[in-house]
Amino acid sequence: MNAKAINTLEYNKIIERLVQCAGSPLGKERCSKLLPMNQLHEIQQAQKETSDALKRILQKGSVSFSGLKDIRGSIKRLEIGSTLGMGELLQISSVLDVTLRIKAFSRTDSDENEMDSLDERFTLLEPLSPINNEIKRCIVTEEEMSDDASSTLKHIRRTIKNTNEKVREQLNSIVSSQTTKSMLRENIITMRNGRYCLPVKQEYKGQFQGMVHDQSSTGSTFFIEPMAVVKLNNELRELAVQEQDEIERILSSLSASIAVETEKLSDNLSILSELDFIFAKAYLSKQLKATEPEFNTKGYVNIKKGRHPLIDAKQVVPIDIHLGDEYNLLIVTGPNTGGKTVSLKTVGLFTLMGQAGLHIPAFDGSSLAVFEEVFADIGDEQSIEQSLSTFSSHMTNTIHIIKNATPNSLVLFDELGAGTDPTEGAALAMSILSYLHEQDIRTMATTHYSELKIFALSTEGVENACCEFSVETLRPTYRLLIGIPGKSNAFAISSKLGLPDYIIDDAKSRIDSEEQSFEDVISDLEASRVTIEKEREEIEKLKQESAALKKQLEQKQDKLDQAKERILREANEEARDILAEAKEYADETIKNYNKWTKESGLGRAMEQERSKLREKLNSTESKLALKNKTKTNKTNKPKDFHLGDAVHVLSLNLKGTVSSLPNAKGDLFVQMGILRSQVNITDLELIDEPVITTPSLKKTGSGKIKMTKSMNISASINLIGKTVAEALPELDKYLDDAYLAHLPQCTVIHGRGTGILKNAVHQHLKKLKYVASYRLGTFGEGDQGVTIVEFKK
Repeated sequence: MNAKAINTLEYNKIIERLVQCAGSPLGKERCSKLLPMNQLHEIQQAQKETSDALKRILQKGSVSFSGLKDIRGSIKRLEIGSTLGMGELLQISSVLDVTLRIKAFSRTDSDENEMDSLDERFTLLEPLSPINNEIKRCIVTEEEMSDDASSTLKHIRRTIKNTNEKVREQLNSIVSSQTTKSMLRENIITMRNGRYCLPVKQEYKGQFQGMVHDQSSTGSTFFIEPMAVVKLNNELRELAVQEQDEIERILSSLSASIAVETEKLSDNLSILSELDFIFAKAYLSKQLKATEPEFNTKGYVNIKKGRHPLIDAKQVVPIDIHLGDEYNLLIVTGPNTGGKTVSLKTVGLFTLMGQAGLHIPAFDGSSLAVFEEVFADIGDEQSIEQSLSTFSSHMTNTIHIIKNATPNSLVLFDELGAGTDPTEGAALAMSILSYLHEQDIRTMATTHYSELKIFALSTEGVENACCEFSVETLRPTYRLLIGIPGKSNAFAISSKLGLPDYIIDDAKSRIDSEEQSFEDVISDLEASRVTIEKEREEIEKLKQESAALKKQLEQKQDKLDQAKERILREANEEARDILAEAKEYADETIKNYNKWTKESGLGRAMEQERSKLREKLNSTESKLALKNKTKTNKTNKPKDFHLGDAVHVLSLNLKGTVSSLPNAKGDLFVQMGILRSQVNITDLELIDEPVITTPSLKKTGSGKIKMTKSMNISASINLIGKTVAEALPELDKYLDDAYLAHLPQCTVIHGRGTGILKNAVHQHLKKLKYVASYRLGTFGEGDQGVTIVEFKK
């Protein structure tokens, strides 16, 4: 990619953010050198690595590459047999610590077998723990070797400590001696040239036996090593040399053990820096809330809800852009500050980011094309040094683009043809765009020229677009609208700002009638678009409501199906229990019969009784058993069924009433107590409507009523909005019907309100003899707004 487009589209600012996401100097170095690629397989591989790293971060949390040092120099020194210092060895230990940490991060759970593009790199990492542990055991800091590095070093340092104590004892005795005390400038022990000395006054220099090592700047004090400790100091110097030799030997040994693993060490360094770079791309994707784009080699760009990554996330307006499929040239028009340039830069920057293996801040499913080159002529490029005007500078860039652009290029023009006479500028712009269009070069351009709007409308493969502008607020919405040319809105904006109408009318009269008519057409298109969008939003809302209702109905049907299955299961279990009880009784009876037969010899009579019992058992079993094969009634016709007809559902062995007329397939709804289910007419049998007798009127027989009404009773009654005088009669009638329908319980919906209706309902329920109990609803039943009533059995 050419450097000019990279700078113009501010790709470097994205790289700066990427560098900040890396955790090590090596990772930052790789990030800073990231450039777009133009090979599809390389781009797809880089995108997959970013996606896999992001997936790991989201699943397992963050991973840190801090501590990854640049040890390439140390590796080269090891390869030629040099001995490393303590600081270099600690840097290698730090790299091995990072290797171990990243290796542990890569391990997946035992039940996860899915591989990704990063697994091979993680597998190749070698923590070299034995060597790392040895370095940590031997070296404390960059300047300190541990006493436990070797037994020899430990012995030498112990000897040094003991010798130092002896020297101090000797010196303390000399300092505290009355003979020498007056000779000393101060009663202190000091060091000169690595040897212990005493500060002796100048006048006692000849009387104090020892070696002079230094004197003060005034010459009044001499630092003399007493003869009594010269030997001990000599021993200390020898021990210090031995200590240093042992440290060098240990460092040499450690360096030798690492030298045989330089290849693995070098591989670790390379892999870790690469992983740091890949995870930096993933962290940037997470920050931008970006997604992996799809790539193609057909020049097709389709950005869904794209957000320019360098604009504040709270202010950026997502835009939809597509180019290269139905048309290869997109001309964006509209007023300044309307977002045209941002749209242009978004397409260019997304292309560069995507081809560099970075995710783009857009919705899933966005597509980008692989371009060999991106050209961008954006912004004011007036050059004082080269004595070029704005127009000349832009035209120089345009000439360069025309000479170098190919069908595999993306070209972006901002205000093409501006900076010169409008008529000539428009003509030039139209010719340039026509040439690029004929060469099938994907091009996006912004302009103010109305001639280009007409050019886009009249040319196949060219499309208009505009950035929406609100005349009411005099602010752009920054929404990109493809298919509609932009309107300058100069008159409307001027009027809103207070320019007198007579000046605006005069200005309008100076515009060519055809041009004015064209602007009016654009205004009509804009008004139509707004209307269509509102209608589309309403349609979408209705579709969502419809889907929600459909889901509720499906859930209700599922509940009914579950209730049907439960009723069948309970009936089957009850039948099985009855049959088991009967068989148990029969077995006991047969045992008794056999016993009596042996005792009394009444075998024949007992056998007859046994046969009768078997016949009765078979009869009982045939009545209780659920038939596997459902009987059907093929003689039924849809016209035979009417609302309220009493029917027998053959498959369920239940009675109910018809609550809806048959449809074209012969399906209808049947109410069976509280269960309402859809059945086919072939599964129904019309029966004479039975009568039931109310418990309170059994003796007189005058309490017989039709069952149809009670079969259709609802499991709840809604009294909200009614007065007490209106609600109680309706409640009383409903409770009678519910009790006659043998409902075990029902729900009275009275709402919360002031509590007057609730209290009246409760007072009325206390008076009803067939009400066993009542209570307020719980969470999920309606809380305090409903009362659950249970009937006596």
